[in-house]
Parts: sequence; structure tokens; C-alpha cells
Amino acid sequence: MFIPRGELEAQKRRLEQTRPAQLAGVFGRWLKLNQGFGAPKRLRLYSPNRIFWLFLSQVLSPDGSCREVLRRFLAWLASEQGKGASVRTAGYCKARAKLPLKDIQKLNTQIVRKVSAKETAIDLWCGRRVKVIDGSSVSMPDTRRNQSAWPQTRSSRPGCGFPVMRLVAIFSLASGAMLALASGSLYVGERTLFRKLWRFLRPGDVALGDRGFCSYVNFFLLAARGVDCVTRKHQRRISSMSRKLGRNDYLMEWAKTSIKPAWLTERQWDAMPDKITVREITVVVGITGFRTRKITIATTLTDPAAFPAQAFADLYLKRWRVELYLRDIKTTMGMDILRCKTPEMVIKELWMRILAYNLIRAIMQESANLHGQSASRLSFKGALATVRQWAPGLSCDGFDENRRLALYGMMLSCIARDTVPARPNRTEPRARKRRPKGYQLLNRPRKLFHEIQHRSKYVRA
Repeated sequence: MFIPRGELEAQKRRLEQTRPAQLAGVFGRWLKLNQGFGAPKRLRLYSPNRIFWLFLSQVLSPDGSCREVLRRFLAWLASEQGKGASVRTAGYCKARAKLPLKDIQKLNTQIVRKVSAKETAIDLWCGRRVKVIDGSSVSMPDTRRNQSAWPQTRSSRPGCGFPVMRLVAIFSLASGAMLALASGSLYVGERTLFRKLWRFLRPGDVALGDRGFCSYVNFFLLAARGVDCVTRKHQRRISSMSRKLGRNDYLMEWAKTSIKPAWLTERQWDAMPDKITVREITVVVGITGFRTRKITIATTLTDPAAFPAQAFADLYLKRWRVELYLRDIKTTMGMDILRCKTPEMVIKELWMRILAYNLIRAIMQESANLHGQSASRLSFKGALATVRQWAPGLSCDGFDENRRLALYGMMLSCIARDTVPARPNRTEPRARKRRPKGYQLLNRPRKLFHEIQHRSKYVRA
């Protein structure tokens, strides 16, 4: 087949734009950047296509600084093209700021759809897809614009704290991929952010969460959408028994409170029934080291034959995986503290890190399906390290397509062999073993702060 010369030149330019980051060989089948990505107006050194791959390699690198990714690009530019460029990061940062946020979010949506399509029937719970919800927070540099968008905690003095962003995310319990995210100020409640994510829940899904998402309104409105809830019963919820289904298994009636939520209209509130029927299952936890001894699970799945009581106990025990997902993306990938200094770039960095996280989860899911493993047994940190080290080899110019596919298969095999040991009922306390340094706390602005010399040598009377 004849290919015009102009098309060959365009393919060559696109290939050169993906080489510096060395990630196109790994994520090429998951990410398809069209020619209009970023709406380029003319050919520049930092084209939108090239900037995207450099930005992706930045959030995947252990250091994560603009200086490191720029030095890597300059090394490639000098060795491959014999060219040079400025060592200052201003040009790279300006080009990065021009990347459209909507295009990044569209790419993430494509990856989520592909990962969801690769989930098998083995990953279902009682024939249903489980989506687990949880909230968290991240901080960022202390700038005036960041403080205006995401104010610091009230207990922090001016100049002594950092802006904090509250997050509520929906994860797939089968693959661990982040399906949706809502963000806001620290003073916006998790339930308020969760309502923004209802459109990502499909009929037949099971929403799994802790007792912070347990409410009469959530249960009723989500059930009207065809979504069933499984949460821990809120400690302030009062219910009356309707019928006994089994041992520690009851159908209970929840009454509508007299106080209408502010976000509901009077018409919507009046349309809700005075009582709804909810199933409550009490689980006694006899595992040494667990802080909770008795858990009451509330759910709208009321059929005891299709959904046995023990299945809910096993499902809620898996809810802890969402804490591990958040640890992977915040601690392992470094999203706990964002680096950008403007709200616009903070949001872009946040979504680029989510995109990178979902790409790693996609490769883990592909590896699990290929080698008959469960994606939950694969090590996320091991998969991330494998991708980092195999990316240069998969981006080598001297390999043809067959050789590249063989290397990609070997990488998937390496990921599949790096499994997490089966540790059922393992206690994972939220505690730090390594003690911090004995420095003073910054309890006033730096200009007014007075440092006590040799403070660690003083003994309090």
C-alpha cells in the first residue's frame, strides 16, 4: 500500500514526540493521542503530544520534579538529534500549563472503560459489580491562590499551614482502578462530594462504603437509580425491627427524619416515603488485633437467598482495600503532597496522577487475565517499578513489532509473578514506627519564628 510522503513525515514527527518519555512502548495500546490533542497551532519544541508524555513520565518518576524530567529530555535531545535547549524549566512549565484539562480527563475515561471491559465474571460479587467509595485529602504548596481555593484547617495559624483539598473517589473493587473523583474544599462534606459522583454508578452496581455514607436519603435515592448500597450502619441511626431473616439478620424500618437536607427541594422531600425497609446484619469480629468487635452492616439487598449474610461479612472485610488503593496513589506514587503552585495546575497534576495510576492498574489487570491471577494479589509497587525499568527497552528503535510484543509479554509475566503474600485477617494499624526528628514545630510565620538553639539537649523540668 502506498503511503504519501507527507503522511510518513507526520508519523515520524509523532514518533519522535513520544520517544523522550520512553513510555509510549508501555502505554501505547492504552493511550491513543489523536492529531488534535492539545489543539497545536504550530510545531514547537514542546508540542502538546510531547509535553503530555513528559508530564506523564514526571508523575511516574520517583523524584517527580520538573528539573529531572527536563534533564532527561535534554539528554535525549542531545543524543538523538544533536540539539540543545535551555536548562531552565520555565518553557516546559508554560507548555505544560497549556495542556487542556478536558483532554486529560477524556483519556482517563477511555482507560477506565477499557479496564472495566477486561474485568471477568470471577471478579463479580454475587453476580454484581462492586464499586467502593471513600474520602481522603491532599495538600499542596502554601500560595495565596491555593489558600483561596482550598483553605487550610482552622487550627493552623496563618503562614503555618498548607492548603488542603478534600477528595471522594469511586474505585472498582475488582481491578482497583479509580473510576471517578470529586474534589472540593476541606469544609465541603464527603456526602456532598459523593452526590456529584452518582452519575458514575450504573443500575445493578453495589456501592460499598463506610458509615460516613450511610444515610436515609442516599439509600432511597440510589435504590431509585437501581444502585444498591452496602455500608456500615451509622451510630446515630435508630431503626425498628420488621422481620427476622436469620441469626443476627433482620429487616428493619428506617424513619425519615424531621429535618430536610438543604440540597433537597420541598417537593423531593415530600415525595419520599416516611419509612424504608433496610436489611441489617450484625457481624461479630473475633480476630485478634482488630479494633472493632461488632459491626452492623446496612444494605438495600434484602433477599437472603440470593445474598447470604456471610457474603456481606466477607464483602465488608474487603472494603479495607480502598484504603490500600489510596495508599498506592498517595504514598507509593507521591500524590499525598502536590507540587504545583496555582489552582489550575494543581487540578491538572491531580488528574495526570490519576491517569498514571489507572494506567498501572490497567496493565496489572491485563497481566492478571493473561496468567490466570487475581488483580488484587498483584503488587502495585512491584508493577510500578517494572514499568519504570522496562519502558526504555520497549521504546528502543532497533526492535520490530514482533520483538516489541514479545518484550511486552515478558513484562506482563514479570508483573504476574510479583504477587502479594496471602495474609488473611492481617492487622494494619495506622501508626508510624520510625520516630520523627526532634525539631520545633513552625507555630508562627517564618519571619516571626524564633528558633531555640540546641533544643534537643534541653530536659523539661
